[in-house]
Amino acid sequence: MKSLKDKLSGVFAPVVTPFRNDEIFVRALGDNLKKLNKTALTGYLALGSNGEFRSLSDREQIEVLEVFAREKGNKVVMVGTSCESTIRTIENTKRVAAMGFDFASILTPSYFARRMTEDVLTDFFERIADKSPIPVLLYNAPGFAGGVQLSPKAVSRLARHRNIVGMKDSSPQGPNRFLAQIDSGVKFYVLAGSADFLYPALHLGAVGGILSLANALPAECCRLYKLFRAGKYAEACDLHFRLMRLNGAVSGTYGVAGVKGAMDICGFTGGEPRHPLLPVTAAEKETIRAKILDEGFTVG
Repeated sequence: MKSLKDKLSGVFAPVVTPFRNDEIFVRALGDNLKKLNKTALTGYLALGSNGEFRSLSDREQIEVLEVFAREKGNKVVMVGTSCESTIRTIENTKRVAAMGFDFASILTPSYFARRMTEDVLTDFFERIADKSPIPVLLYNAPGFAGGVQLSPKAVSRLARHRNIVGMKDSSPQGPNRFLAQIDSGVKFYVLAGSADFLYPALHLGAVGGILSLANALPAECCRLYKLFRAGKYAEACDLHFRLMRLNGAVSGTYGVAGVKGAMDICGFTGGEPRHPLLPVTAAEKETIRAKILDEGFTVG
């Protein structure tokens, strides 16, 4: 049986939800997971930001999770269960646990952003973790939460909760400030939320990353982690810079629409984003293709 650290170590793909004519493209989601199952990815984040979970109804979220339940293979699956209220987040988390998934990933609430003080956020996560049948991961992503973010002090406190076992940090600063505050005796594992800082975060103690680029280039993202683990730092650093530049040209420039465009180019089915988001244009997709090739990666 895998240890908690083993389950969270490595590279995860925050899997996109493909749409076609503004409806979930269920077959494409299943096909993507079948292909991703053949890679060295540790697992998946379902219903995350790249999964456009805020654009899905409760029924649609269940529909997406049913595909993951069928197609996840032996991969570890963390599921976004966030709502603005504590009680609804607990309900979602219990439902995800009943479906057999491994972790609940919980984004900070943000509608009443000015009221989201350190004490309020800490209480929010502690109450959910007290009731959750599965381990909880904090999700710190101010870009998707109206600027609301967890402080290092709050994370240090939450890390001591028996059922809060880690976090994904997607803040622009990267997870270094959190890693510096975590007590070395606490079993709390940090995942980098971007290819921009996965490599330096690994050197400072992160156990892996949840990378949007892993939807399109899973082998290359996993290779970076493997090179780091093997101590091949010069090769890893070179690959890091290539992935970082590509990430800026894809997700950094076009968001989830760019990730989906890159997937189409690399042999997956990204599909369309859900309106009001617009897909990348044909010209933008060619720009992404050129950048992938320019960085020495192959296309499908």
